[in-house]
Amino acid sequence: MTTSGGPPTVETIAARAGVSIASVSRVLNGHGARPATVRRVEQAAAELGYVANGVARSLKGGRTRQLTFAMPDVGNPAYISMVRQIQAVAKPLGYRLLLHSTDAVAEDELDVVRSLADRTSDGLILCPIRVTDAHREVLAAAARPVVVIGSLPDPAAVDSVRADSVLGAVLAVRHLLERGRRRIGFVGGPADTVPGRNRRVGYETALREAGLAPDPALTVTTEFGIEAGARAAHRLLDARSGPDGVLCANDQLALGTAHAAHDRGLRIPEDLAVAGMDDSELARAGRPALTSVDLGSAERGRLAAQMLVSRLEGGRHPVRCATVPPRLVVRASTGGAPAPRTTAVAAGSAS
Repeated sequence: MTTSGGPPTVETIAARAGVSIASVSRVLNGHGARPATVRRVEQAAAELGYVANGVARSLKGGRTRQLTFAMPDVGNPAYISMVRQIQAVAKPLGYRLLLHSTDAVAEDELDVVRSLADRTSDGLILCPIRVTDAHREVLAAAARPVVVIGSLPDPAAVDSVRADSVLGAVLAVRHLLERGRRRIGFVGGPADTVPGRNRRVGYETALREAGLAPDPALTVTTEFGIEAGARAAHRLLDARSGPDGVLCANDQLALGTAHAAHDRGLRIPEDLAVAGMDDSELARAGRPALTSVDLGSAERGRLAAQMLVSRLEGGRHPVRCATVPPRLVVRASTGGAPAPRTTAVAAGSAS
């Protein structure tokens, strides 16, 4: 604090250090000076209690060295996997990572994109599960670079990384069929979301491939979450002729389905085979461990971070869209390893 009682300024630091204002400015902004000058300025700043104003510097220089990751649910392990990989890319390059949970509320997502104009972040990775006309308009007008983890309509205005969850669901249902299951149910997410819609498409596609008609009595939808999955599974198990296998649209729903099965005295996988999607830590921690489709959450996070940093570091190239292929990971909840396959798997729709 200065003798006048006000906060220290560049001028008061220069007077205390006995150097010019220009020299203080160079030192405080990291632009270099003679070692003796740097020591005098730093000592004077410390004595006066000077705290650098990072916001002011960002407004002047146009860079904050901060990135934002906005996700629907900060508690979902799939998004935590993304966070770890985004951080692994960003931190060594000197970027801090800010996290924001949107609760899948569209207006919240739009506000995060609009806030880039306030220069509180250099760029944004956004993970929406619904994409509206408003999303497309706001993304096209974003003040800073944005990368979307998820599906965008073509032509897109920003870079994106997507999973092929249609094909992922196909792989899981094929596996359940190979395990001898014929009444395969589906516990899906909200039908108005991209993952909810596309994973149901994959489920129905695989059944039709096998000559089986999807049974509406074996399909239920709910919000993504463990408790919601348990409630939905109870409705599914109340069907007159219940399922002998279930595909769940994510691992949270699969874990809830397993809880419902245990509540009813059903054995997994003997009475009911259960498969999830995301291959998150929940799948590995389940008892029994859950068969799940790895949708490349970590890889999507890594690619998104690389795309964003590339834009920030001056990369000039057309809008890019990367698709991460799914991989079925078989565990005890469906009865062990699948039968050998001799035919190639066709590519599905990216989502």
